[in-house]
Parts: sequence; C-alpha cells; structure tokens
Amino acid sequence: MAAMPFSDRLVFFSAAAAPPNPKTKTKTKTLFLRSPPSLLLPCPCSSRSLHPDPYPYPYPEDSSSSSTRTRRAVRIAWEKLLRWSRSWRSRNNTPDLLQRTSKVVVLGGGSFATAIAAHLASNKPQMEVSMLLRDHRLCRSINATHVNTKYFPRHNLPQNILATTSAKDALAAADFCFHAVPVQFSSSFLQSISQYVHPKLPFISLSKGLELNTLRMMSQLIPKALANPRQPFVVLSGPSFAVELIDKLPTAMVVASKDKKLARAVQQLLASPHLRISTSSDVTGVEIAGALKNVLAIAAGIVEGMELGNNCMAALVAQGCSEIRWLATKMGAKATTLSGLSGSGDIMLTCFVNLSRNRTVGLRLGAGEKLENILSSMSQVAEGVSTAGAVIALAQKYHVKMPVLTAVARIIDNELTPNKAVLELMSLPQVEEV
Repeated sequence: MAAMPFSDRLVFFSAAAAPPNPKTKTKTKTLFLRSPPSLLLPCPCSSRSLHPDPYPYPYPEDSSSSSTRTRRAVRIAWEKLLRWSRSWRSRNNTPDLLQRTSKVVVLGGGSFATAIAAHLASNKPQMEVSMLLRDHRLCRSINATHVNTKYFPRHNLPQNILATTSAKDALAAADFCFHAVPVQFSSSFLQSISQYVHPKLPFISLSKGLELNTLRMMSQLIPKALANPRQPFVVLSGPSFAVELIDKLPTAMVVASKDKKLARAVQQLLASPHLRISTSSDVTGVEIAGALKNVLAIAAGIVEGMELGNNCMAALVAQGCSEIRWLATKMGAKATTLSGLSGSGDIMLTCFVNLSRNRTVGLRLGAGEKLENILSSMSQVAEGVSTAGAVIALAQKYHVKMPVLTAVARIIDNELTPNKAVLELMSLPQVEEV
C-alpha cells in the first residue's frame, strides 16, 4: 500500500485520551488511519510500540515561495519605516529656523571651520556667513577669489561667505557663533573678543580636546573665557572629515546641549540632504569622547607605523574604547553616548582612516620619527598631542586605570619608546574583561 502524504496522515484518535464521563459508559476504542505501521507514531496511551516517523518535522516549503514572502516582508518593513518618518515629520513640524536666521559667524579659518562655513552658506544663499580670521592674506583671498587657498585650493566657496579680521564686524548682529579655534588657544582668543559677544549668542563648539593646564572641556572653557556662565552652549561632534563635508558626501553628526530647545534649533540650522544631525543632552559624553578619541588615534597610528598587524590594531582600539568609557562614565557621561556617533563612530573614523591628523602623528612616531619634527612639518593642529597629558591627569583625578592612553602620553613626553610601550602593555596581568 502506498503511503499517504505526511499532511494527510492523522495517526490516531483515542477515547482514552479524553477524560472519562462518569455518567456515560463507553468503550475505549483506538482508531488507526490507513497508513503502514512503519509510518505511525507511537501511541502514548497504548503499550503497543510503533516505528517512529523517519521525518518527524514539517517538510520544507518551496524555496521560491519562501523567498517571495521574505522579500514582501522586507518591502513592508521599509514602507512602514517611511510612513513613520512622514508621520513624525508632520507631528514635529516646527518653523524653519533658516528662514529666521540672517547671519552666522565662524571663528577660525581651518579646514573644518571652512567646511562648516561652506555648508551653512549653501543651506541658505541669502544668509551671511562671516568667517573671523587672523591671517590678513587668507582673508583677502577668500573675499577676492572665494577660495581658501591654504586648505581647499580646488574648492569654490559660496558667494555669501565673507571673511574678516575684525571681531566687531564679524560678531555684529550674529544669530549663531561656531567656534573652531584649537582648544589650547581658545581661552586667550575668546578673552580678546569677549567685549563684542552678546551674552545670549549661542556658541556651537567644533573644537575637540581638553585645556592642558585646567583640564576644562569646551563647555566649561567658553563661558569662563567670556566671563558669562550663562552663555548658551552646544557641542557639535561625530565622524566627519572636512574634505568629505565640503564635497557634500553623506555625513552624520550629533549636537549636544543641556538646552534641548537650543539643540533642536542647531539641528535645524545644520541639517541638509547630505548632513544628518542627531541631538543629545549628554554634553560630557560627547565632549570627552571627542577629546579622547584623538589620543587613541595616535596609538592606532603607532601600531600601524610599527607594522604590528591587524590583530594588534583591533585589540588596541577595543582596549582604548573601554578606557574612554571607564573615564567618561566616571565623569557622568552615559554609556550609550559612547557607542553612538560621537563615540564609536568618531573613533572608527579617526583610528582607521589616513586622513586623520592624529593617526598620522602616531604612524610617524611608530616609524621612528621625532615628535618635534612631525609637528613642525604639519600645517594643522593634532589635538591629541596636547590632550594626552590632560587625559592622564583626569584619569588620576577619577581613579581610572588607562594603560593604552597613558602609554601614548609617555611616548609623547619622550619617556617611553613605542617598542618599550608595546612590550610593557603586553606584559600587563591578564585579567577578566570589564
């Protein structure tokens, strides 16, 4: 007798499987379907032992129909995401900040300052974007040719960018101020222009690092230098090379402020089809991650320069990420911030891509060059060099062990060679991962 299909085979019905009815006398009967004994499952209520089904699981579905259902599920999930996006935008529709902004000022003329100025100017051609510079020659060049010949000689800047060396002219009637001066020069610079700064002018910090002598973050340094503890403050950070931002390649960053309304305003000001901006209230986490990743990038460069391999690179960066998390959370940061754009995102970019200035410093150190020769040949500041010492001071203050970042600080201070640092790090006790 030919076997029936698996889906049509009902093994048995047994009256013994149902609870007995005391009012009804019934005989226990067991019914078997027409199927060979070899294909029947054992009856749990019978002492008779039957052969097990050779394929006790449902037969696989047709692969083509399964693939079609999977594609349909993916399409539906994507459509739901787009519907959610449209719904969220309609519920959170706020007046366009760009319509109410007539002027922004950018303090500094470096690569990232120029890229941000170009981005803001492109977002609204009618808005004045004023760049405050110290270099008179560069100032004249930008105004005459609309090119920053020092950093972007092949990029034409928008016509609504105006460069000036006058702090009074630059800051007059400004709605927002973007601070892109290197951290170690920020205090003296801000003090020199403080008389022209309106007490309610929002400052958006683009500078990453810690002031070496005071261990201050930019959120502490800017109000202190301006002698105004209530100066509105926002920090902008995340994985972003200036050249890719000015080339309008897709980029994502985060703005953090204690004032959520101000953070949303800066988000509106910066957001564009090629720049995605998230908001955060964790100013400490965003700033500490942005500062310490520069020191870690030097360590990554040293590993590359010494040709220690990919295993070593992965282990070092993972250890460095843990050290940043230990210190940041001790200082009050959220662990989730350190796994976001300003944490893991910025660390990956700075540690693994050759465009990173700090990584370049480490690479040349690992190859045997002297620090003073490296720095004298660079046209831009590598913040990680000066930040390293401040990081170690913070680690001591908060009682956090940071072997990798401490090794970087000792190499920079010429107290340890890269080779000796590697040997000592590899000889540390092998403990439980935390």
